[in-house]
Amino acid sequence: MELSAFNTLSAEAAAGVVRPWADVPGWVGAIVEGRPYPDLETLLALADAEARTWTASDVDRALVHHPRIGEQVAGTGAEQDLSRAEQASIGDRADDVDLALAAGNAAYEHRFGRVFLVRARGRTAPEILENLTARLDHDDATEIEVAADELRQIALLRLEGTFA
Repeated sequence: MELSAFNTLSAEAAAGVVRPWADVPGWVGAIVEGRPYPDLETLLALADAEARTWTASDVDRALVHHPRIGEQVAGTGAEQDLSRAEQASIGDRADDVDLALAAGNAAYEHRFGRVFLVRARGRTAPEILENLTARLDHDDATEIEVAADELRQIALLRLEGTFA
């Protein structure tokens, strides 16, 4: 999509473009209301700044739509398509890594009450597993900060990809 086209969409249509990046209503609204953007850098700067204000509730809401890392992404739609592409970037995994990811996902969900989220793009399956294992030792406050930052990274990559 061209940025100029995004700038001229109705608010509802623009929100439909933004929501798959991260379904955080205040963030989506701020991006839509910030139009028109003179360039992608200005849009990215606003999106980044607004994402740094996300609360635990914002993160939990956004994670409702995220699949477990290492599992097949179910469903159709923009967000599922993005997740499928992002998880494909971690490539083929050995069975022991898949089993460890599944066990780690279950432990994480039991510990924190939400799906484990990590930016998969640019990371290998063993790196993701190492990240997951380390994060299980976090206290709740630290983990929500880390999860919010991972979500922010994913949202900004998705934003950039939309306008690539």
